[in-house]
Amino acid sequence: MRLPQAQKSPLRETEFVALMAAIQALQALAIDVMLPALGTISHDLGVTDPNERQLAVGIFLICSGLGSLFPGALGDRFGRRPVVLTCLGLYMAISLASALVTDFSALLALRAMLGLCTAGMMVMPMAIIRDQFSGDRMARIQSLISMTFMVVPMFAPTIGQAVLLIAGWRWIFGVMALLAAGVTFWAWARLPETLHPDYRQAIAPRTILANMWEALRCRAALGYFLGASFVQGALFGYINSSQQLVAEHFGAGVFFPAIFGGMALVMSGTNFVNSRIVERFGARRVSHAAAITYIVVAGVHLTCAVLGESLWVFVPLMTISMCMMSFIGSNFASIALQPFARTAGAAASVMAFVRLLFGAVLGTLIGQAYDGTARPLLAAMTVAGVLALALVLYSERGVLFRRLNPPARPAA
Repeated sequence: MRLPQAQKSPLRETEFVALMAAIQALQALAIDVMLPALGTISHDLGVTDPNERQLAVGIFLICSGLGSLFPGALGDRFGRRPVVLTCLGLYMAISLASALVTDFSALLALRAMLGLCTAGMMVMPMAIIRDQFSGDRMARIQSLISMTFMVVPMFAPTIGQAVLLIAGWRWIFGVMALLAAGVTFWAWARLPETLHPDYRQAIAPRTILANMWEALRCRAALGYFLGASFVQGALFGYINSSQQLVAEHFGAGVFFPAIFGGMALVMSGTNFVNSRIVERFGARRVSHAAAITYIVVAGVHLTCAVLGESLWVFVPLMTISMCMMSFIGSNFASIALQPFARTAGAAASVMAFVRLLFGAVLGTLIGQAYDGTARPLLAAMTVAGVLALALVLYSERGVLFRRLNPPARPAA
C-alpha cells in the first residue's frame, strides 16, 4: 500500500504537537464530554444509586489501563502508525454504538471496549515522542502536548452541556464519533512512521515480557511512573466525583462545566509554563518542587474541608493542586522513559498500564468513597502526594533536586 504523499515531508513541531495532543485528547473527550449528562443518562437508563453513575467513567479508565499492555508490543513490531489508525477506527465505531444503547449495563460494556481501544491512543504518542526526542527537550515537547491536550477538558463539558440541551445525551456520542473521524483523516494524511527499522521487536512472548520486565525493574524509572500513578489516581478521583461534588454539594449547578473548564484552562497554562522552564532548570528539579508544593497545598486544603469550606475556597485550592499535577505528570513521564530508546513502545505500554490501571482503580475507590463532602478526596490527595514523593526518593536514592540531565551547551 502506498503511503500518503504528505508523509514525504516531515511534520513541523507545531503540527506534531497538535496531532499528538489531538490523538490523546480523544480519550479525555470520552470522559469529560459526558460529565454534565451523567445524571440524565443514569435516569433514562434506570439507575437508582447516585454513585453508580460514576462507573461509566471508572470502568472506562480501568479498561484503558488494562488495554495499555498490548499497543506497545504491537507498535514495536508493526510500527506506530498502524496501531494509531486502528484504534481511531474502533473509537468511531464504539462511539456510534453507544448512542443506541437502551440499558446501562450495555453502556458500561461499550465503555469498557472504548477504554481498551483508547489505550493505544495514549501509549503510541508516548512512544512516538520518545522515538524523536530525549532528555529535557522531550519533557518540553510533552508539556506542550499536555497544554494542547488540556483544551479538551476545558471545552468538553460545555460541549456536552450544549448537546444535552439541544439534542439529547445520545448525540454526545455522535459528536465523539465525528471528532474522531477528523483526527483519523489527519493522522492518515500526515502521521509518518517513527519507529526506527533497526528497533523492530519480534512478536514473541519471551521478547515482549523481557522488554516489559526491563522497564519494571529499572530503579531510575520505577519510582517515577509509580509516583505518577498515585497522583493520577487522585486526579481521577476528582473527575469521578466532580459532578456530584461541584455541581451538587457546592451548588454550582449549570455553572459546573464553566468551572470545570476554567480549572482545566489554568492547568493548561501550567503545562505551557513547564515547557518554557524545564530545559533551563531540568525536569527533575521542576517536578520535585511541584511534588512538595502539591503535598503542602493538599494538606492545607484538607484542613479547610474539615473546618468547613465553600465553593470559593475549594476551587482555587483544587486548581493549585491540579497545576502541580501538570508539572508532575509531564516531567515524571519523560524521566521514566529516558532509559528505553530501543524499547520505547514496550516501556510506554507497561508504564501506561501501571499508571492508568492503578490510577483508575484508585480513582474509582476515591469516587465511591464520596460522602457528600470533599474530605475523602482531599485526604486521598494528601496521601497520594506523600507516597509519590517517597517513590521519587527511591528512584533518586534519597537525593532531591539533583540535576542529572543538564541542558546541552549551545553550539560554538
